[in-house]
Amino acid sequence: MTDQNMNSDKSQRSSFKIIEANLAKRYAKEKRFKALGLISIGFGIAFLLLLFSTIISNGYTAFQQSEIQLEIFYDADELEITNVNNEDEMLEADFTGLARDALAKLFPEVSGRKQKRARNQLISSGVDIQLRNLLEEDPSLLGKTKTVWVLADDDIDAYMKGHINRELPEDDRRIKDFQLVWIDTLEAAGNLKLKFNTVFFTHGDSREPELAGIWGAVKGSFYTLMVTLLLSFPIGVAAAVYLEEFAKQNRWTDLIEVNINNLAAVPSIIFGLLGLAVLLGFFGLPRSTPLVGGMVLTLMTLPTIIISARAALKSVPPSIREAAIGMGASPMQVVTHHVLPLAMPGMLTGTIIGMAQALGETAPLLMIGMAAFIVDAPQGIVDPSTVLPMQIFQWSDSPERGFVERTSAAIIVLLCFLVFMNSLAVLLRKKFERRW
Repeated sequence: MTDQNMNSDKSQRSSFKIIEANLAKRYAKEKRFKALGLISIGFGIAFLLLLFSTIISNGYTAFQQSEIQLEIFYDADELEITNVNNEDEMLEADFTGLARDALAKLFPEVSGRKQKRARNQLISSGVDIQLRNLLEEDPSLLGKTKTVWVLADDDIDAYMKGHINRELPEDDRRIKDFQLVWIDTLEAAGNLKLKFNTVFFTHGDSREPELAGIWGAVKGSFYTLMVTLLLSFPIGVAAAVYLEEFAKQNRWTDLIEVNINNLAAVPSIIFGLLGLAVLLGFFGLPRSTPLVGGMVLTLMTLPTIIISARAALKSVPPSIREAAIGMGASPMQVVTHHVLPLAMPGMLTGTIIGMAQALGETAPLLMIGMAAFIVDAPQGIVDPSTVLPMQIFQWSDSPERGFVERTSAAIIVLLCFLVFMNSLAVLLRKKFERRW
């Protein structure tokens, strides 16, 4: 073998070694990259599970509420009621006194002002409303005795759920020793139990944790999203159709497209400031109403809906348009009869995602006054109301233990709504999506 051939073999071997070394390095980099990706996904899932577990562990107890069974005697003389249909007499009647009399019968040995006050604190301060509502529903109860489960005080509820340790010294807990004896007596007699918390789903906000519910906030969210949907969907679809199907490509349409894309990245609180200055300040619309909240959220969700609607229109093949035009259809007929129905599933998906984003917003609604304390559920879009995220924001600022668990429970409800809406969007896309 000549020296030239030997040198050629050596050069080929060295080249192969270099290639193999480079391949080994590249494969090692790919493995490290995959490992980093898996680690990142693992960290993300771990933190998500930690978040969900924290929320659920803090909030699941809010779906139960402690109640005390009492024998309520609707004494007409004590209530000073002659006619149940007389609204003034019903409002002035001392229904709380009936509940205290029932407690006194359960614990007749209690004496002294301090102990009597502590005994009366076993039941919620809202017991008068509950007893009044029962009498309004059934006027024949006047002069009769009825067994009623009334709400326990939030401290009693916290003890029943294990949030108060009875082993602590008396000065370090909110429940006194003699109250613990009464609680044990009620539990042993079956007069104190944890029941499903219907109040949480049927009542509005309250200063007392055991009386606070999300119904007013849920209803306010419904009205606000209804206004947002009725305004944003037709406007967003019309804008997308015009820009994609009819508008000529010039500097004005380019400017509009740039602004739409930029508006999608604007912080949501800016839209709240716009609503405060224009809708409330200039037009004088009522504060804290779903009408104004829906209009502000419409401004915020329009860019998302327009962008998703344009993407859906672009996905329709040009052959559909050409075939319709070839059959003699006008440009408007091409859009309304052919392009728009085919693009509608994608538009609906984008709209639902935009609505889900609007459902979780707080900053723009904070600026227009929807953080107000609203007890009654709204009856229309011009009634003062709050929304579920704002209700969570308000409860999170309350120090009572009862509001801590209700904050987490409201977050669970909100997450359920968001998961439902996003799942609906995915199902619509899977069911109606067409691959061209």
